[in-house]
Formats: sequence, C-alpha cells, structure tokens
Amino acid sequence: MSDKRAVVLLSGGLDSATVLAQARAQGFQCHALSVDYGQRHHAELAAAQRVASSLGAHAHRVINIDLTAFGGSALTDASIAVPETATSGIPLTYVPARNTIMLSLALAWAEVLQAQDIFIGVNAVDYSGYPDCRPEFVAAFERMANLATKAAVEGRALTVHAPLLHLSKAEIIRAGMQLGVDYAMTVSCYQADESGRACGRCDSCRLRQEGFRAAQVADPTRYQNT
Repeated sequence: MSDKRAVVLLSGGLDSATVLAQARAQGFQCHALSVDYGQRHHAELAAAQRVASSLGAHAHRVINIDLTAFGGSALTDASIAVPETATSGIPLTYVPARNTIMLSLALAWAEVLQAQDIFIGVNAVDYSGYPDCRPEFVAAFERMANLATKAAVEGRALTVHAPLLHLSKAEIIRAGMQLGVDYAMTVSCYQADESGRACGRCDSCRLRQEGFRAAQVADPTRYQNT
C-alpha cells in the first residue's frame, strides 16, 4: 500500500472519475471525498460510490453540507429551473462558493491524513464558465491552504492538483479511457432522475455529449427518453 496519500474530490461525474483514475495511476493512495450539498438528485452520489469502488479508492466518504439554506442556484433551489438552452454569462447552475467549500473540506481531511496532495476535476476549456473552475482560483486556494494549516507551517506544503484544467472534454475522455474508466458508471446531468438517467438537455449533458462526439467514442450515458 502506498504511503503517498491524496484526497480526491469525487462528484460521480465524468471529470472527477478521470481525476481519480489519474491519481491512482500516479501511485497515490486515494481517499475519495464526495459532498451532499443539497443538489437536485442523489444519483451522482451513488455514481461516486460506484466509481470509488471500481477505481480502487482506499476510502470514500460523503460529507453533508446543506447549501439549500442559502439557495441562489438552480442546483440548490427548487424554484429556479435548470436552463435547457445555452445562455450567456455565468449560468444559473453556478453554486456560490461550492468549490471553495469542497476544497476546504478536502483540505481538512488531508491535514488529518497527513496527505500533501488534493485532486480536483475542474476544467477551464469545455466548461460552463464557473469562476471557481479557473486556474487563478486553484492557484489562490493552494496559496491560502499553505498559509492556513498547521501542516504547511511545519514544512509539509500542500499541492492542489487540477490535471484537467487545460484539457478539452474529448481529451479528458480519451485520457480516462486509457486508464480504464467506465464512463457508463458516471452521472454528469444536473437533473438526472434517481436511477441516474440523464436529461440530455442541460449544459452538463450538452458538454458531455459533445465530448464523446469529438473523442469519437460511443456515448454510454443512459438518457431518460430512451
């Protein structure tokens, strides 16, 4: 068993599954962390459990944080509809502070585990324009983490890895396929049903569909209308 530990944020979607496979391929003992933040469905959390088991995560934990208390997003407020057509600007599916919160939870677990590495599947190429998916955000969080923790003050600096940051969705899919990721297990849809079937219309579904087309890989996603 590797002593090189990492915390890997695992949503159950295509990107985070790829990142878990990459971290494992680099020899990390992976502690997968998923967050139940009050999102519209729990199918992605069930997918995260399948992915963690399939890709050999050493451990998998789900933390509960109720962001529906604030709302402000189509994913945390049932009164806001998930957009099903392309929009300009930052979309309504942006969840305020979500990646900041998730990385903070990962940082807390990493420090307890004496892990010096955190992996996150953010992407700034084929993405929805979320501000917390940009390289500037990842770099800023890493700087903060190395100011805020006992581990870093004592000389054990932490690295935030975002290996998908500059890849297209097609490149991500090809990378995952080479590492044996079964994307049929993953759920990316913002409004999947409880069995994990995707709507095929939301922004996340459109990006995923186009990624498989561009990669020239058959799309294994289960859709609600098929």
